Amino acid sequence: MIKENSLPLLNKVALVTGSSRGIGRSIAYKLAENGADIIINYVRNQKPAAEIAQKISELGRKAIIARANLAKIEDIEKMFSKIDDEFGKLDIFISNAASGFNHPVTEQKVSGWDWTMNVNARAFLFATQKAIPLMEKSKGGKIVSISSPGSSRVLPDYIAVGASKAALESLTRYLAVELAPRNISVNCVSSGLVETDALRHFSALSDSSIIERTINNTPAKRLVQPEDIANIVFYLCSPEADMIRGQVIIVDGGFTLLVPG
Repeated sequence: MIKENSLPLLNKVALVTGSSRGIGRSIAYKLAENGADIIINYVRNQKPAAEIAQKISELGRKAIIARANLAKIEDIEKMFSKIDDEFGKLDIFISNAASGFNHPVTEQKVSGWDWTMNVNARAFLFATQKAIPLMEKSKGGKIVSISSPGSSRVLPDYIAVGASKAALESLTRYLAVELAPRNISVNCVSSGLVETDALRHFSALSDSSIIERTINNTPAKRLVQPEDIANIVFYLCSPEADMIRGQVIIVDGGFTLLVPG
């Protein structure tokens, strides 16, 4: 058990969307390690959500599970109503959940475009609207969105996701300015290729060389780990980061610094 006096987020309440797996799971655990009670959000598979909730409970923190499809406004409203009922406040909101359909421009469908934009960008705006009154009960809060370099760089078959992430980053800047007088800081972490089960599954199905090529073209000579993202998210949620507002912080081991040779 970690000593309570060494927990900078003690008595804070944090919502991490898409936190049953991958990056979101690591963020949720990192915040809990530092004292926060956690709302675990998932949409399909309850088992991994229950597993990380149990691990967080073993740290001595409170963890609840909130099933919500963030493409549906009514699910967002129900999730925040549950948070209000359980905690009566919210200190930290991490907008991590993401989805999308990877197709070339000519094969994009309206349904896939709408789904991607709704989950990745629209949900961030309207979830933030619901978070604001709960954060005001705590006299302020921290909001961090999770993006990717595809927001500004052209990646194969990434048009819908890339556009949604560009919208997410723009929303981050607008929200940072508008919410600053309420003592709510808003920032974004842009993640390079992260080593997760989903990446390994994807590379096995489509391009088995993508991991090796990324490592070779990364100055740090390794893939980003979920913990790398969790570490910077935790910092942005700490008091030391109070004067960082509306920024997109890239965590990619230097991959995007290089011009392809």
